[in-house]
Amino acid sequence: MRVGRALLEATKPYVEESSAKSWWYVGSTFGLMIAALTAAGVVPWWPLRLVFSVLGALLMVRAFITFHDYLHGAILKDSRMAYWLFHAYGAVALTPTRSWLASHNYHHGHTGQITAASVGAFPLITARMWQSSTRWQRFAYRAQRHPLVVLLSYPIVFGINITLIPLLKDPGKHIDSLIALLSHFGLIALLWAAGGFSLVFFVILLPMTLASAMGCYLFFAQHSFRRMQIASPEAWTYYRAAMESSSFMRMNPVMQWFTGNIGYHHIHHLNVRIPFYRLPEVMAAVPELQAPLTTTLAPRDIMDCFRCALWDEKKQRMVSYREARQP
Repeated sequence: MRVGRALLEATKPYVEESSAKSWWYVGSTFGLMIAALTAAGVVPWWPLRLVFSVLGALLMVRAFITFHDYLHGAILKDSRMAYWLFHAYGAVALTPTRSWLASHNYHHGHTGQITAASVGAFPLITARMWQSSTRWQRFAYRAQRHPLVVLLSYPIVFGINITLIPLLKDPGKHIDSLIALLSHFGLIALLWAAGGFSLVFFVILLPMTLASAMGCYLFFAQHSFRRMQIASPEAWTYYRAAMESSSFMRMNPVMQWFTGNIGYHHIHHLNVRIPFYRLPEVMAAVPELQAPLTTTLAPRDIMDCFRCALWDEKKQRMVSYREARQP
């Protein structure tokens, strides 16, 4: 059984990308996304506009995974065309690259650690910390992990946390956040002038709300589920966090495609350089990666992920707020 660095070494042959394949996946994803959103804006029958808008949202999730992989250096890292494509996408999608990279890289380096801060991730504290918290601290913690934050992640997570707050804290350093706000709301203004609220709703507001909520939930659930383990500060390692504090999310092939294989999250956290389209190949080839901690998109598992909100050091498992109140 390979563990730690030996397991990481076993994945290194799979960081090799095919530029042609990467461009095919990126080009087809962005092309289909633009086509779906265009159809959502121009077809005359509103039920069909709704269908295309939802399809556009699903394709936005896949497009975001390609953006995410590019920023990890997993695909097209030396391409100037990819640089401009993904930076433009990040601006329009309210994900300026500077603040996203800073928070997301922090997340990868601190997954599976106890922290009341929400830098790049949702906060996670122990049951003992919860019991000694003030009412305000408990309210703030519950609010940050509330399902409404995930549902409204378009304005809250992407609009405020990733874009606006970094700009307000350090305007000189986060000019790309200003560009993102101007680009996003400029596009909304143009669409409104061209076709009014309905055009903005079906092309921007609805798909961005759905895509943001889905992406945010995937991010939340893959590091907040019943069977996850939290190592003590002395025992924590990057490799243990990948295997014990990150999940494999079981999905059907269609959802696997739309989510860009991000469900293979334990492998992604073990080696961020593996292109998203090679993650299933890695799992099939490396036996030690084939029995991960899992979750699904089933309603019961979704409820369970939100319910498991605290790490109980005595029980060595995730517990609910109600369980934390019990002696």
